[in-house]
Amino acid sequence: MRGLFHIYTGTGKGKTTAALGLALRAYGQGKRILYCQFLKSGDSGEHEALNLLNERLTVVHSKPVKGFLAKMLQEEQEEVQLEQRKLFEKVVFQAASGEYDLVILDEAIPALNEGILSQEQVGAFIKERPENVELVFTGRGAPAELIELADYVSEIVKIKHPYDQGVPMRKGIEY
Repeated sequence: MRGLFHIYTGTGKGKTTAALGLALRAYGQGKRILYCQFLKSGDSGEHEALNLLNERLTVVHSKPVKGFLAKMLQEEQEEVQLEQRKLFEKVVFQAASGEYDLVILDEAIPALNEGILSQEQVGAFIKERPENVELVFTGRGAPAELIELADYVSEIVKIKHPYDQGVPMRKGIEY
């Protein structure tokens, strides 16, 4: 059966959590999962938990991204962009192997919106992935071109968040 394409987007907390919930469900049914995060530091609690599931779940890493791209010096931005492009190439290569049932690209949407990944290469990956691969992208601001390609689109909307009242991110809850 053809794998479908899911998008979790919006301003609310829970896009990565939703994708990981799907990964956990797939893992429980014996599926093999490929997971990567774009534009994140790689030190979140989910990475530690995913490493425990390494029997059928592969996490593709890149150099950690410390801070926001817009606040980096030009040289730092270029290095991050190069590393993120290499990460995407690794994921495309591994997904093409046919050994994975579910492929999750966490924060791929911001990488696309920032111009790190091109619409052409992302669109080609979505359309040319192996027939059985269920594909998930997360991140704010999914563009119309991506939404058009998707089978599922869930928008997670922030109504209220403690960060807006000055509460910092908490280990094990927000990261």
